[in-house]
Amino acid sequence: MSATLLLVGCGKMGGALLGSWLENGFAPSAVTAIEPNPETGKALSKNHGISVLETPVELHSDYRPDIIVFAVKPQVMADTLPDYRHYAEAGSVCLSIAAGKTVSFFEKHLGPNAPIVRAMPNTPAAIQQGITAVYANPNVTPEQRDLCQNSLEAVGEVVWLEDEALMDSVTAVSGSGPAYIFYLAECLAEAGIAAGLPNDLAIRLARATVSGSGAMLHQMTEDAATLRENVTSPGGTTAAALEVLMAPNGLSPLLIKAIQAAAARSKELAD
Repeated sequence: MSATLLLVGCGKMGGALLGSWLENGFAPSAVTAIEPNPETGKALSKNHGISVLETPVELHSDYRPDIIVFAVKPQVMADTLPDYRHYAEAGSVCLSIAAGKTVSFFEKHLGPNAPIVRAMPNTPAAIQQGITAVYANPNVTPEQRDLCQNSLEAVGEVVWLEDEALMDSVTAVSGSGPAYIFYLAECLAEAGIAAGLPNDLAIRLARATVSGSGAMLHQMTEDAATLRENVTSPGGTTAAALEVLMAPNGLSPLLIKAIQAAAARSKELAD
């Protein structure tokens, strides 16, 4: 890619995105990162060959990035944005991966004419298996939309939303979703231990089962219900377990409740 990119924040998600960008076409010379932690900055510069600065004040006065990616925590976003308003006003597209921060929030801090793209990736982006939901305000040009699409496709699938209000539910399902899957692996291992398996064996079986099933779901064309039915023999062991999991007070209503709680918290963060 020939675009210039400014990455603000290099935590876990920002670092995952950076690594994938450099593997998928962004030249190190085209990427600049703002990272206040000097040790982290030195490591980034050494490992990736990019320019790393502690503050935006150090940027050259003529610098104009094509895209600015905001990957700082939502709690510090309001204090971070003012330093970048002049770039947004000059036409740099601003791509945020901060949970709960709305387009109107960014327009308030970056200006009403700023091109804003709000994105919600998830942590499998670290292995290029993520999925990112994206919403753009009307100021974003088709070319900037393509730039954001290409940037995010470096870490997985991209889906565009026509209604920003859906972002809270997206956050609850796919943004927070990996934690639910990891917790399932924990619970499966604990259940195996309770059934008499040695700890190490139960953990190994649970981990391989969850990761293998996820890979199978990703690679095969059948939907999840069909794949579940293919594993379930009438009157068999799987059917006995599913009678518990699919009971009226089983997994589905519990997960619905969990998603509702996460979506509500996403709305609270926006407020």
